[in-house]
Amino acid sequence: MIHIAIVEDEVDYAVMLEELIQRYAQESEQTIRVSRFADGDEIVEGYTHKYDIILLDVEMKYMDGMTAAEEIRRQDPEVTLMFITNTPQYAVRGYAVDAVDYILKPVSYFALSQRLGRAIARMQKRQKRYIAISVRGGVVKLDVDSIHYIESQGHNLLFHTESGEYVTSGTMKEVEERLDDAHFFRCNKGYLVNLEHVDGIQDGCALIKGRALLISRGRKNDFMQALTNYMGEVI
Repeated sequence: MIHIAIVEDEVDYAVMLEELIQRYAQESEQTIRVSRFADGDEIVEGYTHKYDIILLDVEMKYMDGMTAAEEIRRQDPEVTLMFITNTPQYAVRGYAVDAVDYILKPVSYFALSQRLGRAIARMQKRQKRYIAISVRGGVVKLDVDSIHYIESQGHNLLFHTESGEYVTSGTMKEVEERLDDAHFFRCNKGYLVNLEHVDGIQDGCALIKGRALLISRGRKNDFMQALTNYMGEVI
């Protein structure tokens, strides 16, 4: 189930938004629960991490949507924020709180459904996935998104992750097949890179957490295309 909060001080408008969301839920066959708040201070006070998406009206009487978003973001780095506004100038300020989108008033069903669809797709991409690897003394379950890159070392593989390094036996081909539907790509024969952690490209190398991993000449075009495609999906 997806839990959406509407923060809107105009009651009629809030009711209309809820009706549009429920129409979207029926047409997209999603289970969506909606909670309504009449002002920014209402959702901020006693905020709990139970919402997936929050729609915030920018202009409200006591606490405007941008201020509320800043307070929410300090407590919850994961919730999806979307603004409802009369003017597009607030879109720029929205980047500061990692807002994924904004909707101009008057809100149409088409505009709302398109943005909800994108937001839900982004949420689903963020859902955690794990991979279990055998290590000396047992098995470790790794969050796939926490893996920076995987390095081939003869008959072993070295997993470089946020929590440290893990050595397991296996081949690059085997682990590449296990992560085939994730955002990993070979930059050369010896490295399988998590595209999420590529900080940049410099002097023919992929920069990842301070390391420069060489992009082989034969893989350069394919690697750059994969990186471009991935960036286009998450932006």
